[in-house]
Amino acid sequence: MTTQDNKTWSGRFSEPVDELVKRYTASVEFDKRLAPFDIQASLAHATMLEACGIIATQDLTDIRRGLMQIKQEILEGKFSWLLDLEDVHLNIENRLTALVGDAGKRLHTGRSRNDQVATDVRLYLRHAIDELQEGIRDLQYSILDLAARHIRTIMPGYTHLQVAQPVSFAHHLMAYFEMLKRDAERIADCRKRVNRLPLGAAALAGTSYPIKREMVAELLGFDGVSENSLDAVSDRDFIIEFTACAALIMTHLSRFSEELILWMNPRLGFIDIADRFCTGSSIMPQKKNPDVPELVRGKTGRVNGNLVSLLTLMKSQPLAYNKDNQEDKEPLFDSVDTLTQTLRIFSDMVRGITVKPDAMRSAAMQGYATATDLADYLVKKGLPFRDAHEAVALAVRFAEQNSCDLSELTLEKLKEFSPLVADDVYSVLTLEGSLASRDHIGGTAPRQVEAAITKARKDLEG
Repeated sequence: MTTQDNKTWSGRFSEPVDELVKRYTASVEFDKRLAPFDIQASLAHATMLEACGIIATQDLTDIRRGLMQIKQEILEGKFSWLLDLEDVHLNIENRLTALVGDAGKRLHTGRSRNDQVATDVRLYLRHAIDELQEGIRDLQYSILDLAARHIRTIMPGYTHLQVAQPVSFAHHLMAYFEMLKRDAERIADCRKRVNRLPLGAAALAGTSYPIKREMVAELLGFDGVSENSLDAVSDRDFIIEFTACAALIMTHLSRFSEELILWMNPRLGFIDIADRFCTGSSIMPQKKNPDVPELVRGKTGRVNGNLVSLLTLMKSQPLAYNKDNQEDKEPLFDSVDTLTQTLRIFSDMVRGITVKPDAMRSAAMQGYATATDLADYLVKKGLPFRDAHEAVALAVRFAEQNSCDLSELTLEKLKEFSPLVADDVYSVLTLEGSLASRDHIGGTAPRQVEAAITKARKDLEG
């Protein structure tokens, strides 16, 4: 970073900014990623200024030419970012003035860095949300593809991490599809509030120039303008809302990650994760560690922390803009980067999962997973549910004491727990029978799971 005297407000001060203060207050190291959006917003602003007769047509021509050159310099890595110019906006304006002279100085007419940065961040976040929506969709397709191959693969469903009832592996995977579906809906709804134009609010009170904010909004693809100038420059709700959405997505992926880690453990051995997503040990040759899902768990705390940081940043802030708000960008950028990378790698990791149906089925045979089916069977025979519950509990205790499954008990023994038991009881004690009996929307019956996958794929493609 080279340096250059900052003339933006130097006339007001009798001494230069302290070098340490300069470094402490500068944001160019991280906000320079806003450059494409700053240029985009400046082009729209200049177009409006010319249309309103505030700047000359030649000024607009020069501004466009200069900004296009700056954009190219940035793309080619030839742009010199100056620490003394503090942020992305002043760096671009300084270079523009060097390229086109007075026209560059006229670009800032009718705007402030307060509404300028608010606009840039909204453009950036809108773009990021659009890319993240694609990332969520890609992960949903990965889940659907895996689920479609395992509609009839039976595994134990758990509550309290204890065997509860049998479910299909596809049904279990589709629970994560539903979480991601809600995530996609949330982030799409968040985008509506991101897509409002603050430009034109200037520093805090608007501007005395005869501007047309609606024209800029249309040029930039915003749905409308921020209706209050004070709120326009100080609002960071849209960043907090997005970060809350990101934290929820990461939380869902951390839950999925925890299950992948458990399922990969040799004690369960339900799945294997492809080697390219794992690492070994520096001392134990046999180790294959699920580093990617472990890191997803860890990075979830990072994104959650960004949300808390932003909420704390805005707590008790008076209107309008305050320098505190410079601290909004790093948590936002980090959340976007972390979530983008996580979605991308998670999609690939799901595609690389190898399922071990025999291990899943064996585990489903433990823990008396069909006990509820036996209770339901007795209820259908006329026994009140609480009585059926007690009868089956006694049967489970006997089976446990004799180290056998309910399906291995003789008909005579089962009749001791309830005389309503008949020859047809064994059909409900099988894993397949248990799944098939839950034949309703949202149930784990293969027919319903297959329908859910078909509907989900149709919704994504529609």
